[in-house]
Amino acid sequence: MSEDYGPNFVTLTDDEGNDIELEYVDALEHNGTTYMAFFPVVEEGEEENEDEYGLIILKSEQIGGEELLSNILDEDELNEVYDLFMEQLMADEEE
Repeated sequence: MSEDYGPNFVTLTDDEGNDIELEYVDALEHNGTTYMAFFPVVEEGEEENEDEYGLIILKSEQIGGEELLSNILDEDELNEVYDLFMEQLMADEEE
């Protein structure tokens, strides 16, 4: 991901109508599914809480011709994709 233009931010709306601002980190494809990694945006003056501000991985799904991001409910799938993202992020840092 190019750092020339700065970070990319997205605002997602959860099932309860709450807006969540996230900073896009990276994406990868695994077993025919696209996964995207984000960090929550920490507002100025707000303290970062480790429990609330870790890496967020969402799965991209096509529903009714529209791309939606959803939580990964299967813990094994989440752990596998998390490991892949960590490998990818570490490889990017070494370059």
